[in-house]
Amino acid sequence: MSTENLPQSPEQPSRKPRVAVVFGGRSSEHGISVVTAGAVLKAIDRTAYDVLPIGITQDGRWALTADEPERMAISDRRTPSVDQLAESAEGGVVLPVDPANREVVYSEPGSVPKALGEVDVVFPVLHGPYGEDGTLQGLLELSGVPYVGSGVLASAVGQDKEYMKRVFTSFGLKVGPYVVIRPREWERDESAARRKIVDFAGEHGWPLFVKPARAGSSIGITKVDDPSGLDEAIAEARRHDPKILVEAALRGREIECGVLEFEDGPRASLPAEIPPPDAHAYYDFEAKYIDSTPGIVPAPLTEEETAEVRRLAVEAFDAASCEGLVRADFFLTEDGEFVINEINTMPGFTPISMYPQMWQATGVSYPELVDLLVRAALRRPTGLR
Repeated sequence: MSTENLPQSPEQPSRKPRVAVVFGGRSSEHGISVVTAGAVLKAIDRTAYDVLPIGITQDGRWALTADEPERMAISDRRTPSVDQLAESAEGGVVLPVDPANREVVYSEPGSVPKALGEVDVVFPVLHGPYGEDGTLQGLLELSGVPYVGSGVLASAVGQDKEYMKRVFTSFGLKVGPYVVIRPREWERDESAARRKIVDFAGEHGWPLFVKPARAGSSIGITKVDDPSGLDEAIAEARRHDPKILVEAALRGREIECGVLEFEDGPRASLPAEIPPPDAHAYYDFEAKYIDSTPGIVPAPLTEEETAEVRRLAVEAFDAASCEGLVRADFFLTEDGEFVINEINTMPGFTPISMYPQMWQATGVSYPELVDLLVRAALRRPTGLR
């Protein structure tokens, strides 16, 4: 039957993609995640996207928060929190776990749940455990909601410094000497675990860096110059993670490189150099975020060194099966060799963070960077890929 003479339905206007910016979280990096979210919210193109800010409190509650980036900055040397931004002290946001339904619901005790609309993509600017480590990515996979950044496996590998190094080694990337103390080792025999570290120092020398195996932003890391400082360093690392990693100090320059996923595959930015901070023993949390120790962008390297570190950064991205973005951190040793220290699958993303600065120097502005990441996530399906 012909439909030529039937009345035609008016064409529905297409809506803008809805981006849920999820931030905060239960890790010790909660505050810097809020700062990162503020920068993303300020930069995202509101003419192209609808935006829904969702904060996760330190006790794990998903809260509806004000869309007020100016309240999400470091003030008086203190980082902000989701509790300061939440619209209610009790209300909670719930994502669907049905791939056929992307409706986000908000509810408060004693009130009728309120639909907040469908979400097309999640931008998870969470750092550390319970957000950057594959846990949130697994939830989003179950929900069938696309998201910015790496999937479950790459996120987990990128969070656990031991298995990250094992993966890199298996792909032929050079890593520095390290030793791992697992929770059972420490609980079974503390003195034997400590002796394992001292023996490692006997082989590779002091100082050592004692750090949580699954944390970032240099939180919980201690530079230990001799055995007298070891117990305190172990206690500090275990305060953040029962599994600790001990690394030998490498003599060389700290070089970072950003990787970004384009339609034709991942590309590396111009690298940056992190000079030794004057007021700090190493490039720790305070140096990075509170005192804003500046990096050198682009790094003063030869053309050959620049090409090599960019190649290695993409190689690390591929080795860990990453997606979206990665910051790869290297040491350029005194004999001219690049040794990879770690990757970060959701690097610091504030305007002063090195990842955006490296891409700015490469010709991609902060708002363009946010847009490219959202578009890459919208192109990519959930599930096996």
